[in-house]
Amino acid sequence: MTGHNFLSRFTAALVRKFFTIEENKSRKIGNPGSILIVRQHNQFGDLLASVSLFRAIKETFPGSNLTVLSSPENYYAITKNKFIDRMFIFNKKKLLSPIYFFSLRRILKGPYDLTIVPATVSISFTSCLLGRLSNSKIRIGPNSLNGKNNQYAFLFDRRVDLDWRKYPDAHISDFGLEVLRPFGISTKNFKSSITFDETDVHVADEFVKSTKTNDDSRLIGLHVGAGKPANRWSLQKFIKLMERLKEDYNCEFFLTGSNSDKDEIDYVIANTKFPLKVFLNRTIPQLAALISKADIFITNDTGVMHVAGTTETPQISIFGPTNPFNWAPLGSSKYFIRKSELIDDVTVNDVYELCEMILEVKKEKNDNNE
Repeated sequence: MTGHNFLSRFTAALVRKFFTIEENKSRKIGNPGSILIVRQHNQFGDLLASVSLFRAIKETFPGSNLTVLSSPENYYAITKNKFIDRMFIFNKKKLLSPIYFFSLRRILKGPYDLTIVPATVSISFTSCLLGRLSNSKIRIGPNSLNGKNNQYAFLFDRRVDLDWRKYPDAHISDFGLEVLRPFGISTKNFKSSITFDETDVHVADEFVKSTKTNDDSRLIGLHVGAGKPANRWSLQKFIKLMERLKEDYNCEFFLTGSNSDKDEIDYVIANTKFPLKVFLNRTIPQLAALISKADIFITNDTGVMHVAGTTETPQISIFGPTNPFNWAPLGSSKYFIRKSELIDDVTVNDVYELCEMILEVKKEKNDNNE
């Protein structure tokens, strides 16, 4: 640890010597036309839940051109996003490739009127450095996060103190805008967004046709996996929930996921008494298109939760250790359940009763429309 701290201090001193920018305390930034946002370190869910930041920029500067630097781990969260004009995937492993290096250099060369490096749960040295290396007139970034100074704040001429402790229940889509609010950039719409096209809808429609045996059945989607074990609701509880819904309502089900969820999906399929369709390893726009066609979507607290959050589909998100007020999707049809830091304290009946309420409301609306 001592060696790591020494290397960190040495790197900071070296970067400080060559790349320090004098701070400008003015909060006036004019009317930027070309804007770069560096978000290469954010997790998938963090990035997708923070689409409000892109929306705020486009609402404040409608004619602006927005470039986003993402990563191989998170870029698919914003594929086809309507607020982004250009996206470049920053991949450290490719930096030794001359072709890739010069492509990155061309992106950073811009020129840009404004570069922004947001921070939500952590500050990334790489993001800060990329922001500094961009050919930009103004660079906005974190001066501190939750009381801890950013040792690379000198890479920005406009520095903002960010403190989630002041608003412990603030949603990520709201807190993510704190870096921009001092400059008059904000929005009243914090909802996330995924853009899907006709091809994505066609893929979803074909899957629905293969899943539903009759037009009157209710279609319920479930995401039973999660990257963090503490965020996974019991697979047996998912199975019991489906069995109860199948018995009491005319329901059919599908599971979503990727190869990383395959063990959980295989277990659920092997232990469920009726057939289940799986929407596996699909693109994010295709996944959003499918979820938009479901009557209910039930999910653990994970990245797919945020995908479902962009749709109008009634959704139940099951939480354990994380604060749902920070992370649960926003909207009148979006529900979450949390009992404690142990996700399995949520019972099958807790989720069933919420499903029951959603299905009954849908039935009433359908009856009134007939």
